[in-house]
Amino acid sequence: MCSPGEAPPGPAPAGDLPPEWETDDERMAFLFSAFKQSREVNSTEWDSKMAFWVGLVLARGRRRGAVRTCLRELQNGFERRGSVPLGLGTVLRELLRRGKLQRESDFMASVDSSWISWGVGVFILKPLKWTLSSVLGDSKIPEEEEVLIYVELLQEKAEEVYRFYQNSALSSHPVVALSELRSLCAGLCPDERTFYLLLLQLQKEKRVTILEQNGEKIVKFARGLHAKVSPMNDVDIGVYQLMQSEQLLSQKVESLSQEAEKCKEDARSACRAGKKQLALRCLKSKRRTERRIEELHSKLDAVQGILDRIYASQTDQMVFNAYQAGVGALKLSMKDVTVERAENLVDQIQELCDTQDEVAQTLAGVGINGLGM
Repeated sequence: MCSPGEAPPGPAPAGDLPPEWETDDERMAFLFSAFKQSREVNSTEWDSKMAFWVGLVLARGRRRGAVRTCLRELQNGFERRGSVPLGLGTVLRELLRRGKLQRESDFMASVDSSWISWGVGVFILKPLKWTLSSVLGDSKIPEEEEVLIYVELLQEKAEEVYRFYQNSALSSHPVVALSELRSLCAGLCPDERTFYLLLLQLQKEKRVTILEQNGEKIVKFARGLHAKVSPMNDVDIGVYQLMQSEQLLSQKVESLSQEAEKCKEDARSACRAGKKQLALRCLKSKRRTERRIEELHSKLDAVQGILDRIYASQTDQMVFNAYQAGVGALKLSMKDVTVERAENLVDQIQELCDTQDEVAQTLAGVGINGLGM
């Protein structure tokens, strides 16, 4: 079923339609009539009608900012006095032939999007679909509810997503959770399906790569505006997991801070009520919690320092290679994760970085670039 979703479908506003739409019934009757079976019957009239509708269809997509459409949506949008254009199917077939539109199913089949659950059916049928496409081409008129993509608009919006990400705080490292990216792009992508299509376009352009890790989808971006993304590797995944550890530790610190404040208030209340022993227990609990907070703060500082080192690894190959060498021991499962496991990971990475410092001191005086790394 066609449900483009980017904007409510409906008749085009009068300002988006040519002057003859309301003033020239004879002209509009011709334009609303079906195309002749063969262009050769009257090529001038055929070309004139085609140019009229091609312009309107493309302009409607751009005005709505919708990368997706279908024949029925366009028929509803161009309804005039109870009538719909009879030749729109022929127009869409021509736009498919020119590459201005593409069937959504063909687009999805052209990209390895196994990470998208709603794309599975397309890939099961992929060999058959490509066989049929090679035989039939775009000669078939689209079904009324078959979803079509505005090719240029999809490319432009994908570029917009890429630039928006590059200018955001998330770009400090090229790996980001798909859920975080979706939240970042909520204003650019009004629905999830459009968001996925834009990611598929970026994947097709080799500007992102997507991996499902322990049930969570991770997106890796190319570093520069014109760069190609490199495959996701163990270092990327390890750094991403360390970033998750940082968030986990921050959340735990916040939770314990609230707990310490509550202990403080409970102690005051107990004092006012003359319950000295209860007040002492609350104060002891507060002190234990504060010591725990100090410990976690130390861990958190270590995480942030390590991440700073890792972010610099693009210019410090020794740090990058040291992390890569020990990454097998640094894996942190994102399923059933605990603060204790996060802290353990921090300790292991801190030890790795300390070892790297010793190596760097031993090699003092030898430039990193001179090592051929």
